Amino acid sequence: MSLEIERKFLLSEFPDTLVQVGTLRIISEQRIEQTYLALDATQELRVRRIVDLTTGETTYTHTFKNGNGLVREEIEYSISEEIYTQIVNAFGAVPLTKNRITAAWEDTLIEIDCYDQIEMIVVEVEFESVEVAESFEVPVWFGEDISSQKQYSNKQVWKELQKQRNDSKTIS
Repeated sequence: MSLEIERKFLLSEFPDTLVQVGTLRIISEQRIEQTYLALDATQELRVRRIVDLTTGETTYTHTFKNGNGLVREEIEYSISEEIYTQIVNAFGAVPLTKNRITAAWEDTLIEIDCYDQIEMIVVEVEFESVEVAESFEVPVWFGEDISSQKQYSNKQVWKELQKQRNDSKTIS
């Protein structure tokens, strides 16, 4: 099982100016739909449909994560479109959808997630060690560090989407 060492920051807006002046170089953009199959306080099991917006190539993944905050265990592998479709249809849940922009900022690879169902933009940085993560000099434009704030986690946002869906069904 591999470790994911990651910090997340809340952006107030997409850094278009940094792209225009060349400080931030976009490498790729993907469209992601993710659905959780099981989750509790520390573990999650999810599937994703990922479309590369440049090539149109579509991939599907199944991921298990264990832990919260800066360091988590992660196992991820590819699955077929057929398995993905069967799983998503069986659960009937609303997928969390976002665009992920992978970019180079100075010597750092970053991922910017722009969510559809909520007004939120998050920048993520993965690190090779806890020491490197903790010593990372955060630029002002990154905004608030939300790495340990559960309300900003993808699984919490997904849970809220399901709750909203269920609440709207009750009202109708």
